Amino acid sequence: MGGIFLIAVLYSSVGHGGASGYLAFMALVGLSPEFMRPAALILNIFVSLIAFISFARNRHFRFHLIWPFVVTSVPSAFLGGSISADVRVYKIILGVFLILAVTRMLLQAKDRGSYKKVNIMLALGIGAILGFFSGLIGIGGGIILSPVILLLGWASVKQTAAVSAVFILVNSIAGLSGFVLHNEWPEMNIGLIVAAGVAGGLTGSYLGSYRIGERPLRYALSFVLLLASVKLFFF
Repeated sequence: MGGIFLIAVLYSSVGHGGASGYLAFMALVGLSPEFMRPAALILNIFVSLIAFISFARNRHFRFHLIWPFVVTSVPSAFLGGSISADVRVYKIILGVFLILAVTRMLLQAKDRGSYKKVNIMLALGIGAILGFFSGLIGIGGGIILSPVILLLGWASVKQTAAVSAVFILVNSIAGLSGFVLHNEWPEMNIGLIVAAGVAGGLTGSYLGSYRIGERPLRYALSFVLLLASVKLFFF
């Protein structure tokens, strides 16, 4: 359970649930694909909820940033979660995008002093696309949403972490619902895994929202995104 704990600490520190990390870890230890997808979504729900509460309590949450993404992402995630498909090509595409996004983020490592107004129509479109792929692959979508928001200059790193946590939470619930309705539920004993995830989420979200500054958090996010891209390529 140590691996789940460490993944939850790292990912929750930047407002993420950690599904991409959990999937890679579970693949390494030889768990079945039928178990991995719902287990990762369940962990995502717990860890992203904890991260959201922590970042929101420290006043980093901005409702105007999240609602356009959520409106279109939730039904799209439900649709993606209900589909059984070979997702290898989609994973490679997302992995390439993450590497490009990380490169761009590191080139502009300094946080902006002011931020642009959210383009509602663009956010609605992005939410629909990210939601579908989130449900299809079994992730919350925050690994893709975070760099998009930062690269568009719509929010700070900590504000991005807060809205990403909400995005991951609602899409994980929608994706799990789609999975449950259209797939046979595997036999699984997930109590210890969830406990490790919750402990890691409490630790990481506290560090990210209260203890780590904007620039170190940007580097932490870049590291998380690189890990996620590696997972998408090889697992």
